Amino acid sequence: MPADDNARPAWDEVLVTITDYVRDFQPTSGLAWQTARHVLLDSLGCAFEALDYPACTRLLGPVVPGATLEHGARVPGTGFQLDPVKAAFDIGATIRWLDYNDTWLAAEWGHPSDNLGAILAVADWRSRNGAALTMRDVLECVIKAHEVQGVMALLNAFNGVGLDHVVLVKLASTATACRLLELDREQSLAALSQVFVDGQSLRTYRHAPNTGSRKSWAAGDACSRAVRLALIAATGEMGYPGALTAPRWGFYDVSFGGLPFRFDRGFGSYVIENVLFKVSYPAEFHAQSAVEAAMQLHARLGALGRDATDIERIVIRTQEACIRIIDKQGPLDNPADRDHCIQYMVAVPLLFGRLTAADYEDEVAADPRIDALRARIHCVEDPGFTADYHDPARRSIANGLTVTLRDGTVLDEVVVEYPVGHRRRRAEGVPMLEDKFRRNLARRFPRERQDRILAAVRDHDGLEAMPVREFMGMFTL
Repeated sequence: MPADDNARPAWDEVLVTITDYVRDFQPTSGLAWQTARHVLLDSLGCAFEALDYPACTRLLGPVVPGATLEHGARVPGTGFQLDPVKAAFDIGATIRWLDYNDTWLAAEWGHPSDNLGAILAVADWRSRNGAALTMRDVLECVIKAHEVQGVMALLNAFNGVGLDHVVLVKLASTATACRLLELDREQSLAALSQVFVDGQSLRTYRHAPNTGSRKSWAAGDACSRAVRLALIAATGEMGYPGALTAPRWGFYDVSFGGLPFRFDRGFGSYVIENVLFKVSYPAEFHAQSAVEAAMQLHARLGALGRDATDIERIVIRTQEACIRIIDKQGPLDNPADRDHCIQYMVAVPLLFGRLTAADYEDEVAADPRIDALRARIHCVEDPGFTADYHDPARRSIANGLTVTLRDGTVLDEVVVEYPVGHRRRRAEGVPMLEDKFRRNLARRFPRERQDRILAAVRDHDGLEAMPVREFMGMFTL
């Protein structure tokens, strides 16, 4: 259609497909429902740990100090009752803050559980104001948000045009917020069109030389905007049917290099069934297997009577995506910079036999041995690792570490192809995921409350039938 043609187009096909999927699809996969429960609990646990960090908590609470909303949406682990737009920001920011929630790796990267910021905020607010929403409704939205974000990411590299992956959080959160608000089809289409009419976040805060803490609250911001767009659409505000495809002025031409979105599968429950959990370490996922390998090498060095100070050189054999995102030399200015540097994430476990969220803070980073060891760590791409990373039948995230000691001794390479948390290691990872949730519960709640929560979430049928307001009440201070 010429750019000056004023005939109103039909709704863009992508908007229609996503809207109809979220409105009509009924998940039947037992694995999808089971994994959605794990995602819910793990995300809450990540949020509770983030509340230990003042850099996170200072962003929480009402926009205007002292303002509250009776029967508002609650922020788990706090006493806040907020409007659902700000609550979505707060919940999303706490879930994402420590880079410890689930992950999806494809042409675009991201963290589908980020969407729980919008899902929980809208569901709690509506449930506290008379809507008959249960946790099954929440879990269904978790499945669908994962699918929208993840399928969109499979072949469409927003990073390739400089945009951040949180555009997909905004998209998936808007779609599920519309579902929870019970908007009609036209309203839902209008809301999704507004997602693409919006300007989108740049990736600059995730990369040198500007890496910073916005990457920890960007998903919360996307959740917040999603709820706002859904609420605007609920008023009957018009949408823009050709938001993607309009010549010259549409998203494809303005922001995506003139290319349309590509898809190699429809929407179902594939993404949540294959999502990656961060079980062991709060680290960017392309480094998870490298951290596992570093922990093995720390033990091997100890058995030889050596330690990290004996290391002359380390070579990390890795995938192309790892090199593009987290291969970083030079000064690291803040925790957000450090948790996106594979050299830092390998150096700390080699030196100390651990990697925790606290290890990214200034006090630990000031140890001169870390930067000295970082300077001796170098990444090389293995084309086979890159191919297996993109292979939908494998979806590996492999890293191999080879250590050369100062006396010339070369230790056998340690390769970890699938980190704990990968679907291929799900049986090993689930008990560890549950332990992670219990540890994080203990950060915020007394033992009696912990026991009540654990009893409730172990009753799967009871959990699904529980009203959202009752569930969220268990996590309110």
